[in-house]
Amino acid sequence: MTHLLIFGLGYTAGRIADRLAADGWTVEATGTKGTLDFADGDAVRAAIGRASHILSSVPPAQGVDPVLVHHGAALAAAGPVRWTGYLSSTGVYGDAGGAWVDESAPTGRGRRQARTEADAAWQALRGDVRVFRLPGIYGPGRSALDRVRQGQAHRIDLPHQIFSRVHVDDIVSGVIASFDGPPGVYNLADDLPCHQNQVVEAAAELLGLEPPPLQSMAAADLSPAARAFYAENRRVANGKAKRLLGWRPRHADYRSGLRACL
Repeated sequence: MTHLLIFGLGYTAGRIADRLAADGWTVEATGTKGTLDFADGDAVRAAIGRASHILSSVPPAQGVDPVLVHHGAALAAAGPVRWTGYLSSTGVYGDAGGAWVDESAPTGRGRRQARTEADAAWQALRGDVRVFRLPGIYGPGRSALDRVRQGQAHRIDLPHQIFSRVHVDDIVSGVIASFDGPPGVYNLADDLPCHQNQVVEAAAELLGLEPPPLQSMAAADLSPAARAFYAENRRVANGKAKRLLGWRPRHADYRSGLRACL
């Protein structure tokens, strides 16, 4: 039986759903593009009972994980389910001062305490859980190319700021690879952490446009979320997923990923 239930049919989970549906899977989902009503407990419990695989991409809201609050008991008791996945964030590691972090690194040091708690709660929910810690996600319609085109890209004068990213289709392949891999926590990131400015400059070059001017944080007038992004600095190691899942990112660096988006 290959029947996937998704909580939160957003950008990334939607790509997973499309790929598996094309392979003949049955896919049900909650969310704006799904057919299940998240608040209909009976319908959701019935869907859990039909599923062989369950994935949540729903982030915490108001300090709690809504999927676990409303449906955690049913998920924990779901007998036929043989694979459970949760899309988490590398934000659980907090600021590492530019150092490499792998799955053994401490969590809960950053601004995303609710995400850290949800990450741990999903790990403890069942014995078949795979937690995927994801850095900056990009892909078609959601990349530096789009921000440069729209005049919304920034180059910030923080020369030592480093972060990791992952193309959405490499998340899809990592999740699918885990169907036959062991439970646990996996970082899914590309092979080349770098400064955000390099990504923006590469996008502008591909589009034949001038990159945006270099600015200070104050001059850029960034949103609180964007300022928080620049406050954390880390390189995300992906070796565990390579070793245990046989996964390799098709887009091992931002240049390959941006070309694919273009």
